[in-house]
Amino acid sequence: MHKYQIFRYSTTLLFLLIMTAMSAQVDTQIALSSQWHLLVDFSQRHLLANSFDEIMFVESQLPRIVMAIMVGATLGLVGSLMQQLTQNPLVSPLTLGTASGAWLALVVLNVWFPGFVGEYASLAAMIGAVLTLGLVILITGIRNMSGLPVVLAGMAVNILLGAIATAIILLNDQYAKNLFIWGAGDLAQNGWQQVQWLAPKLSVAVLIFIFAPRILSLLRMGQTGAAARGLNIVPAFLGLFALGLWLVASSITAVGVISFIGLLAPNIARQLGARTPKDELFYSMLLGALVLVATDALAMLLSTYTFDLVPSGTAAALIGAPALIWFTRRKMGAQDQLSLTLPKSRYRMTPKALPWMALCLLAFSVISLFISKATVEQEIVWLFSFPDAFGWQIRWPRLLTSIASGAGLAVAGVLLQRLIYNPLASPDILGISAGATLALVGGTIFLGLNIFDGTPAIAFIGSMSVLGLLLILGKRHQYAPSMLVLTGIALTALIEAMVQFALARGDETSYTILSWLAGSTYRVTPVSALVLTAAVVLLIGFALLTSRWLTLISAGREFAKARGLNVPRAFISLLCCVALLCAIVTATMGPVAFVGLLAPHMAVILGAKKAELQIPTAALLGASLMVFSDWLGQNLVYPSQIAAGTLVAIVGGLYFIVLLIQGRRTA
Repeated sequence: MHKYQIFRYSTTLLFLLIMTAMSAQVDTQIALSSQWHLLVDFSQRHLLANSFDEIMFVESQLPRIVMAIMVGATLGLVGSLMQQLTQNPLVSPLTLGTASGAWLALVVLNVWFPGFVGEYASLAAMIGAVLTLGLVILITGIRNMSGLPVVLAGMAVNILLGAIATAIILLNDQYAKNLFIWGAGDLAQNGWQQVQWLAPKLSVAVLIFIFAPRILSLLRMGQTGAAARGLNIVPAFLGLFALGLWLVASSITAVGVISFIGLLAPNIARQLGARTPKDELFYSMLLGALVLVATDALAMLLSTYTFDLVPSGTAAALIGAPALIWFTRRKMGAQDQLSLTLPKSRYRMTPKALPWMALCLLAFSVISLFISKATVEQEIVWLFSFPDAFGWQIRWPRLLTSIASGAGLAVAGVLLQRLIYNPLASPDILGISAGATLALVGGTIFLGLNIFDGTPAIAFIGSMSVLGLLLILGKRHQYAPSMLVLTGIALTALIEAMVQFALARGDETSYTILSWLAGSTYRVTPVSALVLTAAVVLLIGFALLTSRWLTLISAGREFAKARGLNVPRAFISLLCCVALLCAIVTATMGPVAFVGLLAPHMAVILGAKKAELQIPTAALLGASLMVFSDWLGQNLVYPSQIAAGTLVAIVGGLYFIVLLIQGRRTA
């Protein structure tokens, strides 16, 4: 071991000891001498701990610190293993979607098989993570794990599984209350039982240190070189990944979802000089423990000042999301340039087709208003009926909101895709809708606002903040799809942490926020629906009036400038239109995923290739999609309801996955 390596390890261990000691002092009322006495005679702790503060120190704070060290070390180790296996510094349980798969499996187990939670929670989480990894590999191919497409596939799967988990929780809220803190990633302990349960399950990490270094060393020569030296790549790859997923699944079962540690620790290890596979594994494990102990100390400190439980997962996301954005600023390689284009079409659409599309939207609207399930003589039947005054007062605002939201987000997607020459650009994928969501959820948590009365002004500030960040970060890489999407992933993860923080508080706002996040029209008032519709109509009108700007910018900024267009002014004006559309829709209905991606692509498939035709076509398609989704959500599991945003996210997530598969085949 080199002198620098010894210095690096000893310094990190010293920092870990210091952070551990500092963490033990947060909200502790007993003297250092008493703490030392309890530690020295730890086996006699039950006899020595007399006061309430001493019992809390021994049975709560100490096991919490030990759990932070264990889980942090595990996540750092697994992150390094995954990154070395894929040769991809942005891979982690978070970005591969495996954490979401484990989380969905635990939700299913808790809701429908609660009797098996005690014995089979780890196994269920493991199965969920493995199936998710299998889906990601199916999308990208096992030989294409080193570029950014695998991270995009993980993000698509993450959104898809998250939408399914949200739907299950909302439909079974009486069984899912205990899942909120679990989803936020909480290290709080009440005794040593969880530590004793987790420790044996993490012992398989020894196998990684025995087998992984040689395999990883061979993989650094490339797959061809490794195979030439006798390595059977696929079994070795899957075997090591299975070990890593078991460790992640066990950790999630014990403390919930804690993001970013597995991403940060290996990247920091390499920055500090870890070069060999074994060195990176060990050092990432050490750094993971240090980062999580420090993060948990920050969470406890924030909890004492805010008088609210701040989960460790939230604190980790507050640190990790900016770090992910920082790592995306590196120079991208050839594999990072996604081969994704707008779908091809053999059709040629004319404006004469628009009235027929409007007629289809009208047909969906009639179905939504007059055809629904109802209970008649204790039987659920389909009915065609004219709603009474009360039913009409409920249905027309929902219908109007669906039409306006779908049309608004679809037009926002058209504008974004043409402005930054990015077929993946949509408000949800790039994090623009997420910025509005973050602003509204933050206002609910910290300012006490009612999220259903959230003002579009707050949402607009959030959307514009994200847009500004994207423009600043994206300029370096000419607004490459990969970089912008990864920024969106980081912001989405930050928002999820904020949401879980709100839900973990366990007050009456928890389900209100969760139902709003599902993208539901259920609580929209007549006034809100009318304001939303008027705003969307005005903004779409502006987009149509400025379609010449969009056409010129789509052909290239230099071309537009040569034709006399003030490109910066047009660019900012159209981006403000995008932010306003996202803000007004999100403030009224909640976040809705994938409409801004799906509707513009459908318009192109139908042959609407010019901006002045693509805008109204996408608007009608987006409106029809939302109206149908809202009607289906009201009747699919009657008398319960599924939010329209959840159904659209599932359909759009599947489409996004197909788009990524198509892009891989094209490449």
